[in-house]
Amino acid sequence: MQPATSPTAGVPAGRNHGTPLTRRRLVSGLAAVALAVPFALGAAGCGDDSAGDDGGPVKLSVFWWGGEARAKLTEDALALYTKKHPDVTFEKTWQANQGYFDKLATLTAGGNPPDLFQIDDNYLAEYAGRSTTLDLGSYSDSGKLDVSKFPKSLLEYGVVDGKLAGVAAGENTQGLVYNKTLLTKNGLPEPTTGMSWEEHIAWAEQVAKKTKVPGTQDPSADYKALWVWLRQQGKDLYNGKELGFTAEDVKKWFELWKGARDRGATPTPDVIHEGNSSDITKQLVVTGKSATSWVWVNQMPDLKKNTKDELGVVAYPGDPSAQWARASMYWSVFKGSKHKDVAVDVINFLNNDPEAVALLGTDRGLPSNMDLRAKVSETATDPAMKQSIQVESDLAQKFGASPQVPIKGHSKVKSELVKAAENAQYGRATPAQAAEQFVTACKSAIA
Repeated sequence: MQPATSPTAGVPAGRNHGTPLTRRRLVSGLAAVALAVPFALGAAGCGDDSAGDDGGPVKLSVFWWGGEARAKLTEDALALYTKKHPDVTFEKTWQANQGYFDKLATLTAGGNPPDLFQIDDNYLAEYAGRSTTLDLGSYSDSGKLDVSKFPKSLLEYGVVDGKLAGVAAGENTQGLVYNKTLLTKNGLPEPTTGMSWEEHIAWAEQVAKKTKVPGTQDPSADYKALWVWLRQQGKDLYNGKELGFTAEDVKKWFELWKGARDRGATPTPDVIHEGNSSDITKQLVVTGKSATSWVWVNQMPDLKKNTKDELGVVAYPGDPSAQWARASMYWSVFKGSKHKDVAVDVINFLNNDPEAVALLGTDRGLPSNMDLRAKVSETATDPAMKQSIQVESDLAQKFGASPQVPIKGHSKVKSELVKAAENAQYGRATPAQAAEQFVTACKSAIA
């Protein structure tokens, strides 16, 4: 895909944008506006001179995070909506992931949220709990929001306290990515879906001895891996408003990976720390410092851009039914929007219009509409993208029920896991001490 042109905020779709506005200029400009006057994006959500849902022209404010490529795809899809609904134009604003939720919090606290906004499972429950998000249940019940082609567990993963707070913009699941070239060159077997955690570690030890490259990144700091492992033990990350696990559970998790480190199956703590970064370019499977990395399946195309080696992907170890159809991100509607019906119709369009879904591709994950997902798969030309679609489609047959949407404080829980796990990895604490530290911090985070 060629680099996208820079998006323009506040320009109705279909109109000549003139000089491109770079993301840096856009974000810095937004910061200045936020200090000086009510945010333009919020003005559309909370009352401007455009008509409401009773008819007439509508300008809908939309806010999302991502890079320039996503911005171009999203703008193209919104322009297509305007082409089919000439009375609806868009106030479009985007920025990088970093700082996005700080900006969204500022807008909502100031009473100026966008009509339609992108959100993920780190914050969905928090915003729903503050009655910021519109309950989309009545729209799905009436068919105005068509979710009939969604996997059941994907739809359920947007429900908070019995209300549909967000609709998946795409589907994702956990994936263990491995260096296929390295294994083939050394005559080693590839990992398989369904191998146990102990089998995975033994395999990684074998890889390390033969290739001198650690067989697996240590995922003890990775909440995705811990979450799947907990579900395989009959536990979960959360249970209602409480934690779904104990310090004893976490101790066993940390002990599992201490054993792997002691056997030489993983890198050293300093290298593990590098791999704990969420930056795709720093994943150890592409930097050559480990034969595997623990990622989201839809990251395969981006991983492949950072290595010349062939990559493979399978489910995380253990019973694959512990994985689920996770919303990579959601579209939510501001509860106080003047344009609720229009905003919901845009969500419906982005998920169910064949042209729009083809435009958006897999940028936000696999299309939620299973019929249209199959069509996107048929037309995909990127081998890594086709591979990720195939793997997730295969895993979909094995998915279990979705867990509850993470509760308020989830982001803090994730960062505390990294701290505790790294304390154990560096030997600053025993697995038991690190587990107690983690659980204590988690209880404070979700209080």
